[in-house]
Amino acid sequence: MNKMQQLIRKNHMDISWHEYTDEDGANVPVTQASLTEKASIIGRVGIMLLSCGTGAWRVRSSMNTLAEIMGITCTADIGLMSIEYTCFDGQDGFSQSLCLTNTGVNTSKLNRLEHFIQEFEVDGKDMSGEELHVLLDNIEKIHGLYSPIALGFAAALACGGFTFLLGGGPIEMFCAFIGAGIGNFLRCKLSKHHFTLFLCIVSSVSLACLVYAGLLKIGEMLFGISIQHETGYICAMLFI
Repeated sequence: MNKMQQLIRKNHMDISWHEYTDEDGANVPVTQASLTEKASIIGRVGIMLLSCGTGAWRVRSSMNTLAEIMGITCTADIGLMSIEYTCFDGQDGFSQSLCLTNTGVNTSKLNRLEHFIQEFEVDGKDMSGEELHVLLDNIEKIHGLYSPIALGFAAALACGGFTFLLGGGPIEMFCAFIGAGIGNFLRCKLSKHHFTLFLCIVSSVSLACLVYAGLLKIGEMLFGISIQHETGYICAMLFI
């Protein structure tokens, strides 16, 4: 998969955040930096929060908090996968559009970002833009706590349990368990390699449904199980 990724050219270019810092601002607090440098911090924190699965209200609230501390005004239009925002300082304006290739839930990274925002008024405002981007670089490297195998097993247990709650029997529970586990494993692997959200969802749901239907068909051929056990079909994709 890594070789395939090397052959496929990235459709979304990486942003060189450090290039937004002022040339002579290494020792200048970010509160005294240019509008562009301030806006780059705000936008980067916003898009990182969005990538962790944070809702638009919390993302906008965090961006507003940073903007107020740095003495500027920020307006943002936040979607599921993108942010369009503009910062004003009373004289000039800076607009930027940012987007993600994928999104998910990463509570470890989210926790660090929340501490970054909470401590910004005490410590962050006295740091330079370059120092803040280095700190955000380290936060961006934080990965999820669990492997795709562990997450697949967790999804399998959850979806099997949902099948029981919705009135499914042992056969439906077993098929949903296997289908959801394999489906969520694939979703986590694709997401880890930065494939798009749409591809991750379509591929994982399709695989989960095919596994469920395939297990029912095998059970019918080998053990004479009735194929009329489709009640767990939806449960196999509830991990999405």
